[in-house]
Amino acid sequence: MEQIITTLINGLSAGGTYAMIALGYTMVYGIAKMLNFAHGDVIMVGAYTIFIFFTMLGNPLIGLLIAVVLCMLLGITIERLAYRPLRGASPLAVLITAIGVSYLLQALAQIVFGADIKRPVFFDFGKISVFGLSIAVSTLITLIASAIIMVVLSLFVKYTRTGRAMIAVSEDRGAAELMGISVNKIIVITFAIGSALAAVAGFFMIWKAPSVSPTLGALPGIKAFAAAVIGGIGSLPGAMLGGILMGIVEAFSNSFEFTAPYTDAIVFAVLILILLVRPSGLLGKKRREKV
Repeated sequence: MEQIITTLINGLSAGGTYAMIALGYTMVYGIAKMLNFAHGDVIMVGAYTIFIFFTMLGNPLIGLLIAVVLCMLLGITIERLAYRPLRGASPLAVLITAIGVSYLLQALAQIVFGADIKRPVFFDFGKISVFGLSIAVSTLITLIASAIIMVVLSLFVKYTRTGRAMIAVSEDRGAAELMGISVNKIIVITFAIGSALAAVAGFFMIWKAPSVSPTLGALPGIKAFAAAVIGGIGSLPGAMLGGILMGIVEAFSNSFEFTAPYTDAIVFAVLILILLVRPSGLLGKKRREKV
């Protein structure tokens, strides 16, 4: 029983990180109606930024703050230079551009930092006993921080003027423009928030598994996208639910010797099974296409 609870907590912690990344995917899709497959590589840029400033200053939190600002600027730049000119273009053109931006960021990282894996060693706070369970402090901090970020983002979208404008643009971009909402501004803010979340997710990723490489964000980015699809692409609660579910499935799969080698296959098999039953995702809404 103790092992099950510990695995569940580890799964919730990993799921919180996936949820942070998935929120970036689902916000951009819900508002800009595009899939930003370069999102995983923004995580990589944030991780390298944290690594550099941690090496220079010895404080990963300062690196995190700088990474958040840098990733926000990177997200805004990507939107302005790569995606905005394609506004109204075919989804295939946008998708190919997103993949191109992803490979560009990976190639630039390899040129600047090399292909070797960097291994930052952050502070180890050890483990604490919670109700008789020995749990890593880093796991608890990740879990708590993820929960706080999700609650704050939900409140921001629901109760602030900018958040309500995001909902309006997501529902009907044309009507939102008629109501005086700047669609370009809202999309820029969306990219900035999603990129900031990617930087935070990168921090927790390299804290728990200290390694940084040009392809760091590739697989987590794909998994987070799958989490967003599981929850219902375009739905913030769905992205959170999908991320948590994926983290739990991954943790329990890794906890058994006979399933550990097939963890990634099991995770994506869950995606397929859920979409067979709920093609729009667990919390996704069926949309009627206007003819």
